[in-house]
Amino acid sequence: MTYGDDAQEAAVNSPEHDPRPPRGFWFGLVVALVKPFMLVFTKPDFQGRENMPRQGGVVFVTNHISHFDPFVLGFYIWECRRIPRLLGKASLFKLPIAGRIITAAGQIPVYRESAQAADAFRDAVAAVERGECVGVYPEGTITRDPEMWPMTGKTGAARIALMTGCPVIPIANWGAQEVFHSYGSKFRIGLLPRKTMKVKAGPPVDLDAFRGRPITNELLHEATEVIMRTVAAGLGELRGQTPPKELFDLRKAKAEDEENK
Repeated sequence: MTYGDDAQEAAVNSPEHDPRPPRGFWFGLVVALVKPFMLVFTKPDFQGRENMPRQGGVVFVTNHISHFDPFVLGFYIWECRRIPRLLGKASLFKLPIAGRIITAAGQIPVYRESAQAADAFRDAVAAVERGECVGVYPEGTITRDPEMWPMTGKTGAARIALMTGCPVIPIANWGAQEVFHSYGSKFRIGLLPRKTMKVKAGPPVDLDAFRGRPITNELLHEATEVIMRTVAAGLGELRGQTPPKELFDLRKAKAEDEENK
């Protein structure tokens, strides 16, 4: 396992020497299943772990490129000596065996467009207030950007951060799409040869301009744009490329498709 170009700085604040948090039986089972698999079939390149607070409530946000990247992100957060509480589609929690495991492991279901839609937000806020590490995919789905850059985001992470005062840690990830490319004609699964999973956490997103103000939809959208731009910039560093000036807007693209039919 490698830890990127920031190894010298990380050595001073290395989480490898911090104690592991209590994980409980079910999350311990997840670690026992996922970590060996990741070490056998992937090559982790984990950077910026010193930017993840070791304790206290925090929200981390990341780009979504594959159905495989939750495993990558969960592994990364565990290596940061935190237990991830990821928000995920409610349908996953209904699976016969896996659903029971991820529910018991403390992950948070998201019920889209239903009377329970607000439950995930309340559960996430409660988890942050308990001092936990909550993960949000602001895009809400795997990116549909043709070049796999982050899309515009939903406002949940910004709302949680502004309500609780917790930091927002931007995390970029790249490589999971080589294991499981989820959409379009390129759909494929490929474990071998081993693919490198690049993950990098940046410093907390600067949301000071938005704190202490009434939380309106306009404010939340502005804060979310800052968050997504920060994630895109981090992904640009991992890819060695410049992110687009305008992020892909899935809702706008769908509306244009409907107009063109």
